[in-house]
Amino acid sequence: MSSLTRWLSLAVVLLLAAPGAARAQEGYASDAPVLPPDTASLRTEPQAPLTQDEPLPHPATAVPQSEDGAILDGRVRYGAFLSGPGSLTFIMHHSLMGALGGFFTQGIGKGFSFDRSSREAMLAGTLIGAGLGFGASAWWQFHNWVDRPMSYFGIANSVIGGMFAAGFMDMLTRDQSLLTWSALIGAELGAWITAGLGGGQLPLDDGLLIASGGGWGLIYGALLLAIVHFSGSKIEGKTWVDSLLIAPGIGATALALATMKYNPTPSQIMRANLFGAGVGAVVLALSALVLGGFDQPTPYVLSFLGSAGAITTVSLLWEEAAERPNMALSGSRRSKAYRCVWW
Repeated sequence: MSSLTRWLSLAVVLLLAAPGAARAQEGYASDAPVLPPDTASLRTEPQAPLTQDEPLPHPATAVPQSEDGAILDGRVRYGAFLSGPGSLTFIMHHSLMGALGGFFTQGIGKGFSFDRSSREAMLAGTLIGAGLGFGASAWWQFHNWVDRPMSYFGIANSVIGGMFAAGFMDMLTRDQSLLTWSALIGAELGAWITAGLGGGQLPLDDGLLIASGGGWGLIYGALLLAIVHFSGSKIEGKTWVDSLLIAPGIGATALALATMKYNPTPSQIMRANLFGAGVGAVVLALSALVLGGFDQPTPYVLSFLGSAGAITTVSLLWEEAAERPNMALSGSRRSKAYRCVWW
């Protein structure tokens, strides 16, 4: 073998052995102990609290502090003349109620005659009634913040009050003029009792519960009269009218007293109303269809019991917390299943 061949063979051997030597060197390096990191470099030092050079601007919903009457009952006045979002409805309600009361009291008293004196009396009654209603309501709302629930439920309660006074007085007299004045006074009392006792910030649930009481008083009054009438004791038309006029006032008064102890939410009230009305109507129609007509007491009895049972069941056993299962607390201990406002 020539010297050139030997040198070429040695170079090839060195080239083939170089990668293995490099891998061996890496293995020896990886087996060497590694020093732990400096723990001091991992520690965080407490930072100084952030400071703000300029104060944040007040949000738009902040209540401005004022001493010139801009704040009324803890709320911002709605305007220079109107105190709250329900003030305009409140004023319009009392103005129209006074105008209609003045017109009908004078018109019925004059027999709705078209002579000059009758027309003057009706015109004067309308204008005076509207002026008194406008002035009284404007003064009251100027000194009391009026929200929308109070203004709306004041209208409903004035209707209930007028019905109650007219029905009660109709049992005592048949004088049309006196009945008209009674209805006007009852309507005014219903509206002003709502404003005085409920206040301008009447809660929605309280107003809704009272109005529902008036509606259910009318429904249950009609069902009870139908039960008695078709059971063999005939009821005259005047008794029907007087009873149905009085019944809403009794129901509204009962649930107004209930608001002092119970506090259901508006959704609970509306749910009970819908279930009660739906079940009662279906039971009444189905039972009358099966039994052969409405001229018997059984359909009215079943409707009465069905609606009352539906209202009671939904009010007591509807679990609103089940609508938000992600808010339920997990645990082995079993807590009370349902906390109801009715107990």
